[in-house]
This record gives sequence, structure tokens and C-alpha cells, in this order.
Amino acid sequence: MPEDTTRAAPLAPLNLALQGGGSHGALTWGVLDALLEDGRFAFEGISGTSAGAMNAVAVAHGFAQAALQHQDTRDAHAAGCALARQTLARLWEGVGTLGSLLWGVPLQGNPVLGLMAQWLSPYQTNPLDINPLRRLLEREVDFDALCHVRGARGPRVFVCATNVRTGRGEIFSGPRLSADAVMASACLPLLFKAVQIDGEHYWDGGYSGNPALHPLIYHTECADILLVQINPIEHHTLPETAQDIMERTNEVTFNASLLAEMRAIEFVRRLLAEGRLDPRRYKDVRLHRIDGGALLQGFGAASKARADLAFVRQLFALGRAEGERWLRAHAADVGLRPTINLADIP
Repeated sequence: MPEDTTRAAPLAPLNLALQGGGSHGALTWGVLDALLEDGRFAFEGISGTSAGAMNAVAVAHGFAQAALQHQDTRDAHAAGCALARQTLARLWEGVGTLGSLLWGVPLQGNPVLGLMAQWLSPYQTNPLDINPLRRLLEREVDFDALCHVRGARGPRVFVCATNVRTGRGEIFSGPRLSADAVMASACLPLLFKAVQIDGEHYWDGGYSGNPALHPLIYHTECADILLVQINPIEHHTLPETAQDIMERTNEVTFNASLLAEMRAIEFVRRLLAEGRLDPRRYKDVRLHRIDGGALLQGFGAASKARADLAFVRQLFALGRAEGERWLRAHAADVGLRPTINLADIP
């Protein structure tokens, strides 16, 4: 009988950086499903913001549960991939059943209140801070297990939220990782009350890191980062209506910190190549990207609030196909070379 070389092959270390973007995060679900089914990668760290944070904790939950059931690292990895796929599916099918990531917000679907959104805050329109998404998240993810994830037990998760008082991004990981942290990361200021954690208040992490790359650089050994991007960087038509202008402004804002980090990575890579930095102190990061933003541009930013089951499944299928394309084109590059030219980033 021929040797099972697929099983014997070492797993390739890979970090994941998952952007937020409302229900468009279902496309990232599809990408992750393809990567997990492929099974060739060991995910050391996952950085996520907003919907990306939801995806991150769902993946980590699967691996944490597998680690409790299997002592053998290979068996735990295979089981973790399967359980992570199941957790992601339950989470996003649950979102589709709720019908929206913004379920419970009175402004949604109410034309009169919609016109008054610029004058009404969530403290007036949603004083009880109703959000069934939190209950769904707590039902599907064991945060106590994630707080103790180390090494082969599964990926370490980094969730970014913006401190309202300081305006700075803050990373929640390890013992600080919680449902509150994920909800803070997804807290749009005009739709939800700020989330209070340890006496501080937090808004959406997209303002300060969407997603944050620096935790993956400084707190993991892995040098390869796969960015799953769902906010378009470039727009090929001039926005002219008030809504289009606002949507494009949000896209620019939510990509700004990411682009700054990507430029910094390119700068360090160039200095390392020129021998002007000590490679023992600076990591030569190999960045890879799946550009879901280009795929989603045709749906419009308003569709980020839409999450009916048919739409969620449509985005999953798009993401799954894009993940499979990336695997065919670039899986063999992981550990060897970057597959995105950072010099071309605007």
C-alpha cells in the first residue's frame, strides 16, 4: 500500500488577518471553509475586526474543542478544521436566521427614523441595547476555552476595538478575549451603545485597525500573513449622491490603518533586503491577500446590513470559490515568498 504522503506532510504555519464589513463577513466564512477543508495550514494567530472577529473566534473555538478531545497533534488539527467549519456554519446560518447583523436596531427599515438618524443616537433609539447577535455568539463560542489556547491547541486570537476616550485601537487577546470584546469590535457608534469593558468604552475596531496586523508580527513566530479583505481599496466611479459619498468615506476610513501597516511592512522588507536592519530583530513578513473587496463592490456598502439566509449563502459561495482559487494559485508560496506586491499598494 502506498504511503499516505498527504498526511505525512508537515503543516505550513500561516497567520490570518480578517477584515470587518458587516454581513460581507460571510464571504470570509467561505474563504475560511476552503482553507479549513484543504487542511494544509497550521494557523498560529488570527487577527480580526468586527465580522472578522466573529470569524476568528469561531475558527479558534473549533480548534480549542478539538484539543480537548485529541492528544495527538495531527488528529487534533484534522478535528479542529472540521469543528471550525461546523462552528462557522452554525454562526452564519444563525445570522441569516436573525436576518441582519443589525437586528433589533429601530432605525433599520423605518424610513422616518432613517431620515432622523443624524439627530438620534442609539441611546435614544435603542435604549435597552438590544442585540440578539450577542446571544448567538455566546451560544456558539466557548470564550473560556479560547482564553487558554496556547501553541498546538489552536490559533491565538487578536480582536481590535477602538477606545472611545483615547481614540486608540486596543487588542483583546488571551484572558481579555470575550463576547464583550467581539461586540465592541463590531460596535458601530451610530447604531449601538459603546461597549464597556474594565471601565472603558469601546466602538468599532475598524477605525483603528481593520484588521490590526501588528499583533501577528510581534506576538507570533509565523512570518506569513493571509489578509482576507472585504472593503474595496479602489473605487472606479465617482460617488455623487450623499449616500454614495458617505459609503465611500467609510471605506476609505476603514482601510486607512490597514494600508498604513502594509506600507510599514514593505518599508521593513526593503530595509532588510538592503541589509540595513538586523534580521534577528525584525521579521521579514510575507503577506498574501484575498481581495474580496473587488468581488463585493457590486453589492454596494448598504448590503453590509443585509443578512437574510439566501444572501449569506450567496456570499459564502463567492468566498469559497475565491478561497479555492487562492489555494490553487498560491498555497505552495506560503513559507517561501509573499504573493502581493506591497509597493503597488496605494
